Amino acid sequence: MAGHSHWAGIKHKKAKEDKKRGRVFSHVAKQIMSAARRGGKDADSNLELKYAIEAAKAANMPKDTIERAILKGAGELEGARLEAARYEGYGPGGAAVMVEALTDNRNRTTAVVRKVFNDHGGELGSSGCVAWTFETKGLILLQLDDRGEDELFELAVEAGAEDFQQAGELYELSCGPKDLHALKNALQAAGVNWESAEVTMVPRSYVDLNVGDGRKVLKMMEELEEDEDVTNVYSNFNLPAELMEELERA
Repeated sequence: MAGHSHWAGIKHKKAKEDKKRGRVFSHVAKQIMSAARRGGKDADSNLELKYAIEAAKAANMPKDTIERAILKGAGELEGARLEAARYEGYGPGGAAVMVEALTDNRNRTTAVVRKVFNDHGGELGSSGCVAWTFETKGLILLQLDDRGEDELFELAVEAGAEDFQQAGELYELSCGPKDLHALKNALQAAGVNWESAEVTMVPRSYVDLNVGDGRKVLKMMEELEEDEDVTNVYSNFNLPAELMEELERA
C-alpha cells in the first residue's frame, strides 16, 4: 500500500497532551466550525461534521457548546461572520503545507500565517500550489495489539481500508470518506480499538526530511496550529527514524 505522513500521528499525540491540559475543547470546536462552514449544519448529510461531533462527545463537550460551534461555523450566530481561508506553501526540506482557517479578519490571519512560514524557513505560495498533493479521506489511527501486524492488515483490508501503514508508534488506516463509519464498525466488531477516526486530507505523495529540516517543520506546524484562527494544518513529510524515536520518548 501507499506511503504515509508522520504528521497525523504527531497531531494525535499533541491532541492527547492538549486534553490533559484542558485545551481539547478549543481544538474540537474549531473542527466542528470548519466542517459546518464547508458542508452545512446537517450532520446527516455532512460526514465531516458528523465525525467532528462524535469527537466532541468523546471529549465530553457539553451539548450546547457543540450546537453553538455548529451555528457559528454555519454563519447563523449574530456577531462577526467567519470567512473560510486556505493557505498553501512549502516548509523546510520542500514539505507541502496546507493551512485551513476560519477568520473574521483575513488580513490579520494572512499576515500571521505568512510570518510563521517565513520565521521557520518556509515559503507561502499561491492558491493551488500544493492542494493537488492532498485528497479527502477517512483516517483511523490505532495501536497494534497482540493479534500482530499481518492479522490486523488483513482485517483492515477486508473492512474497507485502502491504505495501511505504520507511522511511529501508531498505525494509519485510510479509506473513502463515506466508508469511514463502516470501517469503524468492522474494527469495533473485531475488538480493535482505535485512537482517533476522522475525515481529513491525506497526502498523495511524500517528502523525506533530514533531522534538521524535520525539527524546523515541526516547530512551524505547531506554531500554525496554535493560532486561534487556524482549524487544520496538513503536510506530507516523513521524519527520519532518529527524530521519530526522540519524539516517542518525549
